[in-house]
Amino acid sequence: MKVDYQALMSNIKDGVYFTDTQRQITYWNESAELITGYPAEEVIGSRCSDNILIHVDGEGRSLCKSLCPLAASMNDGMPREAKVYLHHKEGHRIPVLIRVTPLFDADGQLIGGAEFFTDISNQEILNERLKEMEQLALLDALTKLPNRHHLLPEITSRFHEKYRLKLDFGLIFIDLDHFKGINDVFGHNTGDDLLRTVAKTLKTSVRPFDMVGRWGGDEFLCVVRNADTEILKTVSQRLHAMLNASSGPSVDDGIRITASLGATIATDSDTRDTLIERADALMYVSKQNGRNQITYG
Repeated sequence: MKVDYQALMSNIKDGVYFTDTQRQITYWNESAELITGYPAEEVIGSRCSDNILIHVDGEGRSLCKSLCPLAASMNDGMPREAKVYLHHKEGHRIPVLIRVTPLFDADGQLIGGAEFFTDISNQEILNERLKEMEQLALLDALTKLPNRHHLLPEITSRFHEKYRLKLDFGLIFIDLDHFKGINDVFGHNTGDDLLRTVAKTLKTSVRPFDMVGRWGGDEFLCVVRNADTEILKTVSQRLHAMLNASSGPSVDDGIRITASLGATIATDSDTRDTLIERADALMYVSKQNGRNQITYG
């Protein structure tokens, strides 16, 4: 079966380009166009040494002339990975993770090289925010989620947004089921691992502009922005389902992750405290009705 590699490369999210042994660019995929702003017709036929993308390292040193990772890989036959900053057509710099590898023909002769590059600018921003939050003691040390000191002003901000812009929001209170028993049977190290697993699941299951944090112990709180009742249900059901689909720290320990949730929309008469209390009370209704469910109110 013949594989259409160019069609495959055109559909991946990483930027990809191929060069010949003189580092003349022979292929430039659609993602490379999107990430760099350079259409293929402006790049194909040029050489890396022409300094079109003007890769620089974190110290601002140009890599295209003498420090090129792709050239080094073609020289010694070894793949490489590096974080560099490429030049966008509009002039700004974009941090990318590059992976380069030499290309050989069926006889083992070098025929060129390939570079795959991933835009990590969003990750860079996230890392900076995490550092700032750690410095301000707004991150929970165990789970790396926002802690109560971060969640409280976030809820206050959402009330301001509600009054100023008429944007509703909601809260989801999440409490793990039988967590004390897990700690007692398996030990606190396993309990800590379980909390980290839950935190990762919650963090990757919320929408990018929502906030989920650790309220304390085995309790978590999700602030759902710009949400009506239906959106709140969708988000809470996703969190519930993803927790049920997660497993304990070890596949052999038999730990099943379940949680009881309480979800509610902020009303005009609410304060921060009454909203949190209502979400908490709804979570306890889920506990009383058998656990592993969501109660709305």
